[in-house]
Amino acid sequence: MNRSARRRLTAAVLTVVAVTAGATACSSDSSGTSTKAADGGTYTIWDPYPQFDKSSQWAKLLDTCGKSAGVKIKRTAFDTSDLTNKALLAAQQGNSADVLIVDNPVVSTLAEAGVLTSTDENKIDTSKVDANLLAAGQAGGKTYGTPIGANTLALYYNKKVLKAAGVDIASVKDWDSLTAALEKVKKSGKKGITFSAIGTEEGSFQFLPWFWGSGAQLTDVGSSEAVSALSLWKGWLDKGYAPNSVINNTQTTSWQEFASGDYAFAENGTWQLAAADKGGLDYGVLPIPGAAGGSASAPTGGEFVTVPVQDDTGRYATSQKLVSCLTSDENLKFTDGTLSYVAPTGSVQARQVNSNAELKPWVDAVKAAKGRTSDDLGTKYPKISEQLWKAVQSALSGSASPKDALTAAQSAAK
Repeated sequence: MNRSARRRLTAAVLTVVAVTAGATACSSDSSGTSTKAADGGTYTIWDPYPQFDKSSQWAKLLDTCGKSAGVKIKRTAFDTSDLTNKALLAAQQGNSADVLIVDNPVVSTLAEAGVLTSTDENKIDTSKVDANLLAAGQAGGKTYGTPIGANTLALYYNKKVLKAAGVDIASVKDWDSLTAALEKVKKSGKKGITFSAIGTEEGSFQFLPWFWGSGAQLTDVGSSEAVSALSLWKGWLDKGYAPNSVINNTQTTSWQEFASGDYAFAENGTWQLAAADKGGLDYGVLPIPGAAGGSASAPTGGEFVTVPVQDDTGRYATSQKLVSCLTSDENLKFTDGTLSYVAPTGSVQARQVNSNAELKPWVDAVKAAKGRTSDDLGTKYPKISEQLWKAVQSALSGSASPKDALTAAQSAAK
């Protein structure tokens, strides 16, 4: 790692340490032993899937890919928020994992800090990956890793509630027709739409489809298009089409409201599919409409498989084999099915839909989706997002008009 990269990394680490004071060094696991084995035949993989233990199919897949590459795998799982801190500190100590699987908005942060190799360096083939999904891992004209899968947002709808209100779901094609449907639902005695507008990244994540669906850009959150999106949400609250609880709703509590059976619509993600099936709801899924029709771009969730910088560059060839194995068509279908993700390649998406036709609207939503750090925003995104969720909170609570809230957000984001 060159001197300028180490300076960038040190600055990033200082920021992390300021937030997580007292964090311990990540060069040891819970037993106190080094996570980077001295034996060159052992490769380390860090992932954000602590829900999968060593007996899981995921852990077995990692071992299988290790055997295919002729090495042993030492796997460590972290919570998503903790993994970024661990990765930055490990890189500072020269003790990075060989393969690192991280949430896609984090890729640009790690890349800017000099933690990750680019695909030009590690020879990972991304030619089959959908361009809109790959963009989440691009910064400064380079690509850092490849997506293992994607999730995104769409509108779940309750068929029973809509039928009772006399709403044909095929009529919902844009903001006006959606609002008209919400009006009918309210008049029928049921509830309209629920979503998460909480003052965190979750709130920004849920607002972005409407923001982008208006034609707004994150480089100008105070635009008239952005104001129209926030005015849409505010209007729904004022008319009783959406509950005031959205201001404090997480995506989980929003889903719980929809699961009660009283709501016509809920904005939520692929990760709720199992809960929807288990809950016995007669539901459908509709891509979030743009202001004038079509599918709005929703933000992509999901992880990238990356290769961190190593002092021993000879390790990259084996790391590349491990990544290629994990992201092969067969293994992507298995992994994305386990995680309730849509695959990042058209060929595997087609296989997913052939296996389960109900995934078709999610595949369509993912194809229209957009990375939060796309458009070369990189590490600028977190600051913009914070101002965006603050503006949403101000407008929905009534402390500022949508225009004033977003004008202030644009000023602060600069």
